[in-house]
Amino acid sequence: MSSMEDTLARIYTINFSKAWLTPKHKRTDRVINMIKEFATKHMKSTQIKIDQELNRYIWEKGKTNPPRKVRVRIIKDEDDQVIVSLYEDIALDKETREKSEDGNEVAQDTANLESSGSDVNIKNKVVSSDEEITKT
Repeated sequence: MSSMEDTLARIYTINFSKAWLTPKHKRTDRVINMIKEFATKHMKSTQIKIDQELNRYIWEKGKTNPPRKVRVRIIKDEDDQVIVSLYEDIALDKETREKSEDGNEVAQDTANLESSGSDVNIKNKVVSSDEEITKT
């Protein structure tokens, strides 16, 4: 058998609504335990590892405010080791948000203005303190 046949990968959405029944200062800890319990139940293994990217996503808003639900990919190896990682769609959305915060959003907005046929054209350029932004 090839190693591809021995691995099992599934995508799940895990709801963390019961984490809000625990005290505020223990919520994110409870969410991590819920992920491990979920993976143990669905993959029938006790060797659970949480991916670093998923862990960062869970802890992103601190100890008292974890996400309400998360979409994960759970992979079980031939050695009965289970790896829980963040599903790619969420990771890609996060990367696009970070890029838009860096200033690419302005370029997209100007492209939308130019394509809409409006009379206002905004030129994007780095302006020193002496220069003014030119509008035509």
